[in-house]
Amino acid sequence: MQLTSGDWAVVAVYGVVTLVLGFWFTRRAGQNIEEYFVAGRSLPWWLAGTSIAATFFATDAPLATAALVRTRGVFGNWLWWYEAAGFMFLVFFYAKLWRRAEILTDAEFVELRYSGRPATVLRGFSAIFNGILRNAVVMGWVMLAMVKFTRVLLGWPPWLALVVCVGLALTYTIASGLWGVVVTDLLQFTAGMLGSLTLAGIILVRLGGPASMAAQVRALPDAPVATLDLVPDPAHLSSLEFVSFLFLIFLLWTRSGQGDGYVAQRLFAAKNERQSLLSAFWFSFAAIVLLTWPWVIAGIGSLLILPVATAAPELAADPELAYPMMIVEMMPAGLRGLMVATFLAAFMSTMDTHLCWGASYLVNDVYRRFIKRYASESHYVLASRLAIVVLALVAAATAWQMDSIRRAWIYIIELTAGVALVWLLRWYWWRVNAWAEVSAMAGSFMLANGPVWAGILHRIGILSDSGMAHVTHFYGGEFDFIRATIILLGCSLIWLVVTLNTRPDETSRLQAFYRKVRPGGWWGPIAASCPDVTVEHDAKRQWLGFGLGLLFVYGSLLGAGYLFTGRPVPGMVAIVLSIFGAWAALRLIAGDRDVAEARTDFKEEQLT
Repeated sequence: MQLTSGDWAVVAVYGVVTLVLGFWFTRRAGQNIEEYFVAGRSLPWWLAGTSIAATFFATDAPLATAALVRTRGVFGNWLWWYEAAGFMFLVFFYAKLWRRAEILTDAEFVELRYSGRPATVLRGFSAIFNGILRNAVVMGWVMLAMVKFTRVLLGWPPWLALVVCVGLALTYTIASGLWGVVVTDLLQFTAGMLGSLTLAGIILVRLGGPASMAAQVRALPDAPVATLDLVPDPAHLSSLEFVSFLFLIFLLWTRSGQGDGYVAQRLFAAKNERQSLLSAFWFSFAAIVLLTWPWVIAGIGSLLILPVATAAPELAADPELAYPMMIVEMMPAGLRGLMVATFLAAFMSTMDTHLCWGASYLVNDVYRRFIKRYASESHYVLASRLAIVVLALVAAATAWQMDSIRRAWIYIIELTAGVALVWLLRWYWWRVNAWAEVSAMAGSFMLANGPVWAGILHRIGILSDSGMAHVTHFYGGEFDFIRATIILLGCSLIWLVVTLNTRPDETSRLQAFYRKVRPGGWWGPIAASCPDVTVEHDAKRQWLGFGLGLLFVYGSLLGAGYLFTGRPVPGMVAIVLSIFGAWAALRLIAGDRDVAEARTDFKEEQLT
């Protein structure tokens, strides 16, 4: 794609503004690592939530979304749409708890919740597992997407794309930590939405509007029969595919329900509990609905503008190139610079978050916890900046070994599926201990890497050729969610057995956690030993909020989908239901605030 001087001017202005905003908070972030990693716990809900959504808008997301539409149909995006249910679970069950914990990382939570040497070992292992292994895979697929994008649009070799893009994100992330990340994320979310909406609008105008586009796709002889299905239709799927989708629904809130990683980091950084809850609520809508449909429209339009039957060999071999090829095909000179800036924004908003989040593990949970415990704050800030550089190099090496974004997505789902239930229950059941998490993480890691272990057994003669063929087939694409569910159920059984056959944590640690976090749930003996602790836990209210939140997010998601595929009546019905869900859910959230404020006023009156 040829860029004009005007296009390059747009890219240059965007880069300069990003760097200025990023460096603006350098002095404040350098005060201590609480300012550096959680912005002094002072973020408003709209800034924290937008930052999470901007991270969700990575360079991989539009490429993978358009590819899923081309190969599986619109419903293929349930590969990540299901997470909306987990996010709503986070809003009503966990956001306040994370804020009350007042920690820097979710790995630090381990020693807040558990006691003894197992907790110490688990904290260090979790920091390495999430900060390096999991984080490197995520940043690797984001870099891979940027490499594909720059190859199609700019003709850059992979090494040049990585040097330029990673160097830009590194510069301001090192300087100002989370402050620089969240402020630039606001700009990057705005730029990303503007670019993707512009491309989607051009496609719809070119194809005659939503109804015309949908009619043309239905008439295509080589498009998947389920291309425009918003939810799986048993008539268009094999029994295996339909069962796989039902397994996916089973997984929907267990994997992402408590929130972790960079999501939890933003909740730690919110001004107060209510702000953390609202930030999660806003992020759920922005990430799942606002960001989704422009990418899906590009995927649908690509079936007409870049037909499967006559696709270039590169696109036939790699459907993830469809989105950047649509930019080349559709965007006129003058707007192409906007799309380059959009992808830079998507890339940097994810990279800066993961670099800052990953470094927080390495410094707070490894270096300060195990290596140098009593250094100055300036020393730890310097260590944080060096850790960010190390993580960027590891991620670049990981990206060099990848070839598919989708396969990396699936690997992360499987790698974390086994710990889903133990992460949910550790807040609400006093009996969960550190050994439960250790066993769940170990089991998930072993099962997610089945082909590796099978290959070792095959080479030493224990596993036959036919056995190796069966393993390879099972770890193929059609069994993705069945495999993830087996990992979830198998590891859950393992950790339950381990929990019931190991000693509970020390009573003093459990009491301290209960007093600080006030989680509610199954804390019978601990709650009885802390009669002075008042727990704000209304399960019926929480489940009602969860249901209304689902109505809001999925109503708006499907409503927009029906409108964009030429079905206005069900679309408007779904939108109306979504608006009602949002109104009622926010009323519940406001009611929680009123109850808390009334309790505070009552205590002040009693003291007076």
